[in-house]
Amino acid sequence: MGGAKIYYEECSISNLESLGSPITEGVITTSEEETRVELIGDEFITSTQNGTSWYYYVILEYPNLEESQNIDMGGTFNGEITVEESDAEPDLNLVAVMVEKDDENYVYDYATEVPSSGYRLDQERSSCQVNGVEQEGITMEYVDGKIDFNGVSQSGTICTVYFNRILRSKKASDIILNNKNLLTRNDFSILVEGKTTNTIYYADTSLGRTYYFAGNPTDNWVSFAGFYWRIIRINEDGSVRMIYNGTKTNQTGSDTQLQTSAFNSYGDNMYAGYMYSQFQVHGLEMDSIIKGVLDRWYQNNLVNYADKISTEAGFCGDRQPSTLGGSDNGLGGVDDIYTYYGALRRLISNKVPTFECSNISDLYTVSSSSQGNHKLDYPIGLITADEVVFAGGVYNNINDDIYLDTAYNYWTMTPSSFNPSSTSSPDIFIVDVHGSPSVANVKEVLGVRPVINLRGDIELTGSGTSTDPYVVVS
Repeated sequence: MGGAKIYYEECSISNLESLGSPITEGVITTSEEETRVELIGDEFITSTQNGTSWYYYVILEYPNLEESQNIDMGGTFNGEITVEESDAEPDLNLVAVMVEKDDENYVYDYATEVPSSGYRLDQERSSCQVNGVEQEGITMEYVDGKIDFNGVSQSGTICTVYFNRILRSKKASDIILNNKNLLTRNDFSILVEGKTTNTIYYADTSLGRTYYFAGNPTDNWVSFAGFYWRIIRINEDGSVRMIYNGTKTNQTGSDTQLQTSAFNSYGDNMYAGYMYSQFQVHGLEMDSIIKGVLDRWYQNNLVNYADKISTEAGFCGDRQPSTLGGSDNGLGGVDDIYTYYGALRRLISNKVPTFECSNISDLYTVSSSSQGNHKLDYPIGLITADEVVFAGGVYNNINDDIYLDTAYNYWTMTPSSFNPSSTSSPDIFIVDVHGSPSVANVKEVLGVRPVINLRGDIELTGSGTSTDPYVVVS
């Protein structure tokens, strides 16, 4: 054993009744790692799964009185020290709170308490360790000046948390700074459900970092051009990508969509395109039916707001073909050849969405953009199936608790497959009545929800809620 430790309570003639009261109480648990229970001050007991022997001594102390205490001679006492199994949660020691003081250079200072406002939790920098070993699976949520930790499994867990300043800029590109929780996602086979207010997720692409909403946030509302919109993500260039929600802030119902329409005509693989050409996988000569619907609506409703809308960002209608369901061989995509498009493998088989557009001809942009195919008449399109998965949907899984759920089927602009022996026309991904990605034939008449991109340098007011939406400053 180690050196014996003696803990006692100072006595006084006026405090005899309190003699024998506990100095400390605690629970010692077993663990594969060494843990400790503090007794008093810097003194503690260590415990390991292999076991450590500890000896306890009880020392009686008599108060130093002037009169004789011989009456106590020969007295006896009894008691016991017990060791019991405990169901108590592992303990966690928050050893450092770091707050950003310089938002340009990421310079941090120690803080004595968790900030109550003006900051967001930086999940990427924050970490937890046990005996110097990084612990995976621990998540943190910062709400109303408090941090909730989930997934702590070992006693002695030590965490360092970082907080970034929320800038007061009103630029659209700074919407991310209003969200206290900055998270990443790696497993897209599980739904994102429930309220995710004050939370935004991020992913890195070849163009930079994009920030997106998932689950059911209450702070991604925008009022623009006489309509309400929900923010999908902040694009890599800072522009704000958002989807039409109608003239009201209800989240479900037919008035969340512009109208209903077929995606395209009956026919072969070429009709899988938002634009298409005969005998070409990535043709761009003719407009789909649904592109005509969106162009006419833009011309009638958004032309006068064109100076607020980004002409740089594009809309991906990925038509990467394959004649194999499980891998990409680059074949198919024309005439009546059985074809599996790239998103089918990504989203149904592999559960790995992407914000990348694999072919420049499938990235629909206007002529002034520095990227894409430059074939759009107006900077308007549809949501992609990949964006639906990033938002928390899983193919053919019910997720009524997601901000993209309207209780109606509506189109994405992402092709799925073409089976000539089935319907003789391609299938396109949709958002189904349960807010999840599914597929429908191009000939079906489903909802249309336009998507546009606000410029990242315009100014906004509001907090992003349905009652106080972001509003573009005129």
